[in-house]
Amino acid sequence: MRRVLGIVLLAIIALIFAPKSVFYRNRRPTRAGRLINRAWTWTAGAGLTPDSWPGEPRGGTIALETKGRRSGAPREHVVTWVDVDCARYLVSMLGERSDWVRNARAAGGEAWIRHGGRKPVRLEEVPADQCAPILKAYLKRTRMATQEHLGGIDVDAPLEEFARIAPRHPVFRIVEAVH
Repeated sequence: MRRVLGIVLLAIIALIFAPKSVFYRNRRPTRAGRLINRAWTWTAGAGLTPDSWPGEPRGGTIALETKGRRSGAPREHVVTWVDVDCARYLVSMLGERSDWVRNARAAGGEAWIRHGGRKPVRLEEVPADQCAPILKAYLKRTRMATQEHLGGIDVDAPLEEFARIAPRHPVFRIVEAVH
């Protein structure tokens, strides 16, 4: 357990001080990015990440589990949800090519959220023409990590700027699954 927490602490320090190009190139994670993602996914899945940071919209970092689109094996990804008008949403900062997006679509939206426990959910894709306010709230929530991924848009930009990039960044509404 101490070793895992040490790796997580190292990952957080690396995220703060290293340039983003160390972790992502061509909208895909590098080897270092995959290692940091694994550590961050474990941390989020264990419920060690807070639901909100002061001064930000309500949201949190969680582990999202989907079925692999080819293998059917469980795949975990660290994602950040944001609350907009009392609904929770996931945004793909890396766009259409993100594995969790492709896996969620292939599984018909079936997924599980892990944050101290495992809960089944359904992900409903939001039409691009309705995504601008969600993208803006997401950027406000995750400003440091995603501004460059969202085309360098400033958090205070008008909604029209967010509407322009919406077709490139899928958004999914998280719906509690009823079992």
